[in-house]
Amino acid sequence: IVVVFLKDNTRAFFDGVKDMMKYYFNVNKYAPGKTVGDIGAVHVMDYYTANPIDGFKAFYVSGSDVYGPMGRELIPFEKKEDAEEFVKDHSGKAILGFTDITVDIVKSLDR
Repeated sequence: IVVVFLKDNTRAFFDGVKDMMKYYFNVNKYAPGKTVGDIGAVHVMDYYTANPIDGFKAFYVSGSDVYGPMGRELIPFEKKEDAEEFVKDHSGKAILGFTDITVDIVKSLDR
């Protein structure tokens, strides 16, 4: 489960990081009147521990052979070492920080 917490105490829930990023890149479409500045926190689930972690500080693996509920996915980790191990074990292509994720990367996951 991925959760976006807005500063007005509302929340948006997602099956995976990919769909959350679609929301993040176009907040006003899904939450009219809101902007990225209205987001107070993002929680994602660490792939190995299944614990909620700070999505802004997480490491994301793209291009792996592990799929999420909505197909190809960005796989989150709290520790970079875990992401590096996952890349080796699951043919990951890149390790990204939150700000490294672009609209084009997200779109490429749906191809």
